[in-house]
Amino acid sequence: MTSSISSDPLQDSRRPAYGAGRALIAVYGLFALSATARASVQLIRNAAEAPLAYSLSAFSAVVYIIATVAMAHNGRKMRKVAWVAVGIELVGVIVVGVLSVTHAEMFQHESVWSTFGKGYFYVPLLLPVLGMWWLYKSSPARLHTVQETSPTEGHG
Repeated sequence: MTSSISSDPLQDSRRPAYGAGRALIAVYGLFALSATARASVQLIRNAAEAPLAYSLSAFSAVVYIIATVAMAHNGRKMRKVAWVAVGIELVGVIVVGVLSVTHAEMFQHESVWSTFGKGYFYVPLLLPVLGMWWLYKSSPARLHTVQETSPTEGHG
């Protein structure tokens, strides 16, 4: 008896991103560059002036870089890395946003995530939500399940 089930049913031969996925990855790349540039300038010029805010800017830059690279790949491990990076990003922007509003004395100088990304038109708050949505919608495992459960031609 032969089985039509392959040994790796979740193999995905699609290119990493199309349309909205590519645009989202491009925005992540832009944020990775801008956050890296901002943090570098802040830390080089006057790190002692606001070490918390400037360190958070550097941390957010690293998170954006990791998320960009991981989202641009379609492998299982990189998708997991992307989920973790985007999750850290969401938690970071919410925690830093709340703290920057409730304890403004800690954030006399802004970071990328201060006041929920107000300095970047709140894109840092929206970006992880869009990232999670895209990771879910483009998941090879989810797409495989949807294909298996959808009615096939000739039935119905």
